[in-house]
Amino acid sequence: MSAAGRKKILIIEDEADIAASLKYNLEKSGGYAVATADSGEEGLALARQKSFDLVILDLRLPGMDRLEVCRTVRASAETAHMPLLMLTARVEETDKLVGLEMGADDYLTKPFSMKEVLARVRALLRRARRTEEPAAQAYHAGGIEIDFDGHVLRSGGKEVPLTRMEFALLSALVKSRGRVLTRDHLLQKVWGYEYAGATRTVDVHVRRLRQKLGPPGDQIETIVGVGYRFRERGGANGDT
Repeated sequence: MSAAGRKKILIIEDEADIAASLKYNLEKSGGYAVATADSGEEGLALARQKSFDLVILDLRLPGMDRLEVCRTVRASAETAHMPLLMLTARVEETDKLVGLEMGADDYLTKPFSMKEVLARVRALLRRARRTEEPAAQAYHAGGIEIDFDGHVLRSGGKEVPLTRMEFALLSALVKSRGRVLTRDHLLQKVWGYEYAGATRTVDVHVRRLRQKLGPPGDQIETIVGVGYRFRERGGANGDT
């Protein structure tokens, strides 16, 4: 594949050995075009200057607050659409959850295998590609309006910005409304892989969805010990 046709990945990692290893394996085994930055400031500048298909971010960067980069990537119009895979050496559950709350799509804890990195990258890029494919469908009920084709959500009449993963998760729940979807099913359908240890990723994204939806968010029900179900209020209009 020509350089112009390859997916572009930005690695923001201050440990030179890890950055070099990631770059080498992603280019050799994945066929990606990879750029690196060793600080949050440099990474953000690169992300804004060039159009990347995915960002790999180490949460323990020097200089900027370890979550400031993640928050800024999600808040900026130039970078908000980029799937974000965070790396962390910390094993505490709270660190992973805070990173997800700040807008990361997925995480890996160091040490990790390159095989796992490639699997996560492929899954995130595959999901991003699917969200770009036209669906020509819509949903309108219970205070929620979704234009699946235009990737637009309105709640209570106001447009609500969502990340790719948030939109994909909401779409999966709404299109299967009335049915209980397990966390493992959502992980496979939305994130594109099976990995039981990442089910908290689903929980964090559901919580963020509810917050963004406001009152209509209570239509996403938690089925204790099983997963989630979208139970709509009122009749639905649309062709989902």
